[in-house]
Amino acid sequence: MFKKGNKIYSIFKGSCPKCHEESMYKNPNAYILKDTLKMHERCSNCNTKYKIEPSFFYGSMYVSYGVGIAFAVAAFVITYLILETSLDVAFIAIVITMIGSLPIILRLSRNIWINLFMNFDKDLAKQKP
Repeated sequence: MFKKGNKIYSIFKGSCPKCHEESMYKNPNAYILKDTLKMHERCSNCNTKYKIEPSFFYGSMYVSYGVGIAFAVAAFVITYLILETSLDVAFIAIVITMIGSLPIILRLSRNIWINLFMNFDKDLAKQKP
């Protein structure tokens, strides 16, 4: 499921959607906030341009809404339904989860967005010995 050639691999690894060889991001650590969304212009392996057009990643804002809702629902289910806490504690857990996972949500939504428009091309991927 998480092997090269699968969109899930590219989404969770943040790798080039065409060849899956290089990270799209300049800094692999999403929690260095000044570098969270800094991306390479092109893939060094297959020369794929990541920003297909100006303002391309504005569409990822819609995806980030859905991803954020998924994180919030997961926090609610864990705290309120599984741990059986009060609604106040569940609300605080949701807020903490959303703030703490913001860099991950931002990158994940960009990865999903670009993978909607680009597909893996096995001919572009490096042949590893």
